[in-house]
Amino acid sequence: MSFWSRFSGGKSKSEQKRLDYLSEGLALERQGDFEAALTSYQLALRDDPTNHRVLQNMAIAYSRTGRQTEAVRCYRRALEIQPKLSGAHYGLAFLLLRRGETSDAAFHLESFLMDPPPPGAEADRWVTHARETLDRIRTTDQQPEDAIETGEYPEASE
Repeated sequence: MSFWSRFSGGKSKSEQKRLDYLSEGLALERQGDFEAALTSYQLALRDDPTNHRVLQNMAIAYSRTGRQTEAVRCYRRALEIQPKLSGAHYGLAFLLLRRGETSDAAFHLESFLMDPPPPGAEADRWVTHARETLDRIRTTDQQPEDAIETGEYPEASE
């Protein structure tokens, strides 16, 4: 990187490459190719092991490919790095519900609701869903039956 690029705030080649892997993974996910997206995310994570956005997207892709254990691991790692990451709390809560870990799921739903994403149509739907699910957890001994559907993950962005 030239002096002028560094001085003016330009990104180094390694930073550009990392962002390219993340962008590539997001594009592959939109196309439904979750396995290829995971490969791109792994490359991005290799360049920046503490990138919570990459970890959250990996968790989503792992969830969509049925690899819940890996998804839970990625969400937990993202939350170690960024404890208020609302999308990770939301996604992790519903994976934990699927495993029958109701009290841990309730904790993550509460954490999500304490710091929800900015208002918007999708965010409002996630907040409503989290509140309803948390209410059912608190009022019944039953695990909510409507585990999160594929399209109900708060997406991490670039």
